[in-house]
Amino acid sequence: MEELLEILEEIKPGVDFENETGLVDKGILDSLAIIRLVNEIADEFDVEIAVTDLVPENFNSAEAIMNLIKKLEDEE
Repeated sequence: MEELLEILEEIKPGVDFENETGLVDKGILDSLAIIRLVNEIADEFDVEIAVTDLVPENFNSAEAIMNLIKKLEDEE
């Protein structure tokens, strides 16, 4: 989780990622930020995020993003 929080902070500084639950719904992460995030996650965690996984519920909180990463790691 620490690595993910560092990536998020680098992409969008100053957000309370540990407690925020509306990253997409509130527009905190826009489409460009999500593309950058997906690339960073792929590099850091060695997982491929499919287009079908690019839904708001997977990116609205750091916890949801981490759950997606864990799910993808388990599938490999």
